[in-house]
Amino acid sequence: MIQYSQESVCVFESALYRTTSTVVQTPDLVLIVDPNWLPQEVAAIERYVQQIAAGRPLYLLFTHSDYDHIIGYGAFPAAKVIASAAFAHNPQSAAIVQQILDWDAGFYIERPYPISYPTVDVVMHEDGQQVQIGSTRIQSWQAPGHTDDGLFTIVSWEEQVWLAGDYLSNIEFPFVYHSVAAYAATLDKAAYLLAQYEPSVLVPGHGDVARDTAEVHRRIVAAKRYVAELYEAVRADKAFPEDELWQRYAFRKGMEPYHRANEALLRKELAGA
Repeated sequence: MIQYSQESVCVFESALYRTTSTVVQTPDLVLIVDPNWLPQEVAAIERYVQQIAAGRPLYLLFTHSDYDHIIGYGAFPAAKVIASAAFAHNPQSAAIVQQILDWDAGFYIERPYPISYPTVDVVMHEDGQQVQIGSTRIQSWQAPGHTDDGLFTIVSWEEQVWLAGDYLSNIEFPFVYHSVAAYAATLDKAAYLLAQYEPSVLVPGHGDVARDTAEVHRRIVAAKRYVAELYEAVRADKAFPEDELWQRYAFRKGMEPYHRANEALLRKELAGA
């Protein structure tokens, strides 16, 4: 379904995990972000892109390499791909493709396009790197923590749209697969970007679009609070304040394993493992 739509930004929301796929159109290009999940959902994004393209070049942005975020790659063979250097050189690319194949097989899903790991045409190596296409600027910053290959991207023309990947969700606390320390640093970077660029729209990988800077600020504060509480609990070997956590986040049954995994990962980090 379409969660958010205005003239230049359309955010599709999957029935699964409230995962977002975004299409940004400017006078110079059409940018498709993390097309996912189910075949009919990807097909709806395809149809929309075909309707609006009007001869403009197509670009695909991948915010990170989690399999659910790259699952629609094969549906857009004409698009040039933008992603981080760590994404482009991911040693786990074959395993990620296998995750997609296994997931589809487990649910008897057939797709009308091939499954493969994205080939990156525009590699974002460093913070602040820019790609200028006509009057449109695509600017990215490395955002490790959730995964090691995350990317924050701000698309600027007459508007500024922040594509945050699996950060700054209003429905999920931080899910940390790579590094809690890196995640904390990425949240500091998020606060810097908000202050410097004041984007009009922020799109997270899961959950609702943030439509003003005050809401983005609230999400940064909430994520920092969770990380700080995680450090405090693990360092002191005491219970995390879970009653408050599950008051803030609704889907405890689905999310609790990720909180336990965060605790385990931070224990390893602090132990130097």
